[in-house]
Amino acid sequence: MNWQNAIKDYQMYLKIERGLSKNTMDSYSRDLEKLCVFLEENEITISPIAIDGNLVKQFIYEVAKKVNPRSQARIISGLRSFFDYLVFEDYRNTNPTDLVETPKIGRKLPDTLSQDEIDALITAIDLSHSQGERNRTILETIYSCGLRVSEAITLKISDLFFEEGFIRVLGKGNKERYVPIHTEAQKYILIYQKEIRSHIQPQKGFEDTLFLNRRGKGLTRQMIFMILKDLALKIDLKKKISPHTLRHSFATHLLQNGADLRAIQQMLGHESITTTEVYVHVDKTYLKEIVETFHPRK
Repeated sequence: MNWQNAIKDYQMYLKIERGLSKNTMDSYSRDLEKLCVFLEENEITISPIAIDGNLVKQFIYEVAKKVNPRSQARIISGLRSFFDYLVFEDYRNTNPTDLVETPKIGRKLPDTLSQDEIDALITAIDLSHSQGERNRTILETIYSCGLRVSEAITLKISDLFFEEGFIRVLGKGNKERYVPIHTEAQKYILIYQKEIRSHIQPQKGFEDTLFLNRRGKGLTRQMIFMILKDLALKIDLKKKISPHTLRHSFATHLLQNGADLRAIQQMLGHESITTTEVYVHVDKTYLKEIVETFHPRK
């Protein structure tokens, strides 16, 4: 078994057996390609079945000189998953990453924006052109529903259930969930559909895609990043933000206003409540209020 065949089989496993998104699969594959480049540069000829822990450690040491601890941990996690797959398929007896120590990175708290900062970003959008109306709508939708950027750009017209007040979202691992959508976001979507999208001829395969570019194709993740980056510069926002910042802000603002953590978990599409609990660390006043409100000794 050579590396390319092993990686190809692993990608099929991630897609079919684990139902991972293309972005996650690409990330795992890049980590393995880095290992292949390392072996090639050092003129080491060894199969994925024969590689041992010492060689993997040597690769991680080389990587550690170029990336931060968080990236190191992600690469180690990707390699561990790959070799776990080979063990699962009986190609190997052991995982060579078992003795590789993952760097301690601590728990990174998500960046958030205040309501005023979000309002300032959206107000700064130039509505004199059609792309501005579309940009306002997609940012309002991401913030209103706490969407991942990948979920927003793949949102379908057939996913909109405004009479019921929900949208259908296809999340990680193709898991479907229904998320409430605020009437303000509904209003902007209806305006965008009527005044902007109706004048765009969708390309084949994008007939049902809600947000389109001028050529009638779907938006990319990079486009949304650039839209936010330009707006942040426009209002002189010093924080480093991304579309995910709007998602974090959505959850944090709900929590601050008394929303239940389980409800937030469902809306965000988190598989585990522990992932959602990071927002409690962002807003520690929530814990204080819980004790003051519900403790029997109050």
